[in-house]
Amino acid sequence: MTGAHDAERARQRLPLGVLVPAVLGLVLLVVPLLALLPRVDWSTLPATLLSPTARDAVWLSVRTAAAAVVCCLALGVPLALLIARASPRVAAVLRAVVTLPLVLPPLVGGVALLSVVGRTGLLGGVLDTLGVTVAFTPWAIVLAQTFVAMPFLVIALEGSLRAVGARYEAVAATLGARRLTVLRRVTLPLVAPGLLAGVVLAFTRAIGEFGATALVAGNRPGVTQTVPMAIYTAYNGTGVARDTALALSLLLVAVALVILLLVPAARRREAL
Repeated sequence: MTGAHDAERARQRLPLGVLVPAVLGLVLLVVPLLALLPRVDWSTLPATLLSPTARDAVWLSVRTAAAAVVCCLALGVPLALLIARASPRVAAVLRAVVTLPLVLPPLVGGVALLSVVGRTGLLGGVLDTLGVTVAFTPWAIVLAQTFVAMPFLVIALEGSLRAVGARYEAVAATLGARRLTVLRRVTLPLVAPGLLAGVVLAFTRAIGEFGATALVAGNRPGVTQTVPMAIYTAYNGTGVARDTALALSLLLVAVALVILLLVPAARRREAL
């Protein structure tokens, strides 16, 4: 038995020509993040993060990202259900459309959103007539974050829906349950781990959004300056001090790491 186990391990060993590039790739990903650590002034880190500028940026990012996740849930869950239950051809087209914001440069997303809600945009005139302003307000941040984050939730949830299938829904329907009842009591509980994974991924993406936000919301301190915008302006020599930018960068890395570690745990619970 031991000999067979050793033979299996030998077959699984990677050749040197694969292992070396793999290690170099890992180094490329990890070393820049670790390089932040010695540059941060740890003695003043709590005070730096509690400074008015940093506190305002963090609070705005958290509020808008939470609002964006709510929007993602309201729109993304039905969209994931639509894709999961559509025919293969229709699902492929819908999936490509949903995935598009993931592969587009965020700045292109910002231009597209401005083309809708900007003063001269598709809905700009109508919104002005109603006395509603979206561009360059916190609502624009939520809009941009929803645009870039919703694909993460939809893709994660659609995968869970396809893995679960529709057999339990069919059984519930034959027992007389209404469609909304089936959705609420059967479908969503079955895919809850996948939904949780989508939520945490969407929140992580929303809180780190920069490109689309920069164009559609601007960078007004205390109004539309999120954490990524504060970091950017610090390295342009304006606004936030670089010590604050380093502290905020470390905070984003830590938050993203903690949240991403929750996703495999949710996936493992889904598999049980």
